[in-house]
Amino acid sequence: MHATEIIRSIEAEHLKTDLPTINVGDRVRVGVIIQEGGKERVQPYEGDVIAMRNSGISKSITVRKTFQGVGVERVFLLHSPRIESVKIIQRGKVRRAKLYYLRNRVGKAARIEARFDRSLT
Repeated sequence: MHATEIIRSIEAEHLKTDLPTINVGDRVRVGVIIQEGGKERVQPYEGDVIAMRNSGISKSITVRKTFQGVGVERVFLLHSPRIESVKIIQRGKVRRAKLYYLRNRVGKAARIEARFDRSLT
């Protein structure tokens, strides 16, 4: 057995199977587990997926939202134990893989058109 096969078999144990098919341009709600003192709670983070990278255990998405007029981006490792859930709110109609141009846009210009030909699951 090669080293890469051993690594893949170990990673396979930690992969989540309940993740939806996420595409760039989708609006998602990510449930993040936050620790406050000794308690844990789930905090939702809703925004548009502007980038995806890698595959397997290191798959991550960059989610952008506008909060009080300021653009906030956050990168989530999808298979992390800190991510409780990922729910797709709306499918986006985009024509490129990375939506970094949204960083330079404000207001209605920063919106992504919705698409209705794919299901939300």
